[in-house]
Amino acid sequence: MTGIEPGPGVVETVVPNALAGQRVDRAVAMLTGCTRAEASALVDAGAVSIGGRLVRRGADRLVEATVLVIDTGGLAADHGITPDPGIDITVVYRDDDVFVIDKPAGMVVHPGAGAESGTLVHGLLALDPSIASVGDPERPGIVHRLDKGTSGLLVVARTAAAYDALVGALAAREVERRYVAVVWGHLEHDRGVVDAPLGRSRRDRTRQAVVADGRSARTHYEVQRRPEEPADVSVLSCRLETGRTHQIRVHLSAIGHPVVGDERYGGVRDGIDFARPALHAA
Repeated sequence: MTGIEPGPGVVETVVPNALAGQRVDRAVAMLTGCTRAEASALVDAGAVSIGGRLVRRGADRLVEATVLVIDTGGLAADHGITPDPGIDITVVYRDDDVFVIDKPAGMVVHPGAGAESGTLVHGLLALDPSIASVGDPERPGIVHRLDKGTSGLLVVARTAAAYDALVGALAAREVERRYVAVVWGHLEHDRGVVDAPLGRSRRDRTRQAVVADGRSARTHYEVQRRPEEPADVSVLSCRLETGRTHQIRVHLSAIGHPVVGDERYGGVRDGIDFARPALHAA
C-alpha cells in the first residue's frame, strides 16, 4: 500500500503529542471539521495514510511524529461553524488549556436542531479560533453542557490534551459540579440524596423521567434557606454524581419539589413568575 500524493484538498500534518494515541477517524474529524461518519468514510475510501501507508481501520491509533495525510476531496460539504464575534462571552477564568465561561440563561451551548446560529460555540470560535480542532467538530471544545435555560459556569477545552483529560475526569466522576436551585415547597430534611435512574419518558419522548431501566443517576442536595415570601420555596445547593440530561430538574420534581419556573417538569405555579428554571451552575 502506498500513501497519498500531495495536491489540492490534501491535509498533511506531523502527528503532535496531543494527538498521539487518538483514533484515526477521530483525528481526521478534528483536523478536517467533518463528522465522525464522514471521517470513517474517508478511511474506508483509502483517503487517509500514516507514514506513507494507507489506513484501513478508523480504530487504528496515531503515533507521535508520524506523517498523517488526508485527502478531503471526498467530503461533500464544509461542516465548519462560522465564528460570531457579536456574541458576548463572559470568561471568568482562562489559561492555555481551558476557558471557564459564565453562560447566561437563554443561550444554547452548541449548534443543533433549531439552533443553527447564536450559540455559545459560535462566540467561542470568535474568541479562540483554534478551538475548532478540539473535540467533536460539531461542538468544538465542549466537554459538558448546560440546558438553554440554565445559567452558570461551563468549562471549555482549548487543546486536544485538555479535552481528553476533562472528558476522562468527568467519566471517572473526578469533577465536582455544584448548582444552586430554587424549588417549590419546604423540604422535610435539610439534606439528602435522590438516587433514581433516568431515561426518556414513555409518554413524552422530549422529556426525561425516572424509569426502572434508565441510567443510574444521583443528586445530592442541601437546604440553604427556606423563604416564605413571596411563596414557600427552598434554596438548595445541589451536587451531581452523574451528569444525565435534566438530572436535577427531574430528580427534584420526582420528590415533589420542582424547580421554580421549570415549565417542563411542573415548576410553573402561582406566586412566583420566573421565565426560566431557577437553576444556576455555581
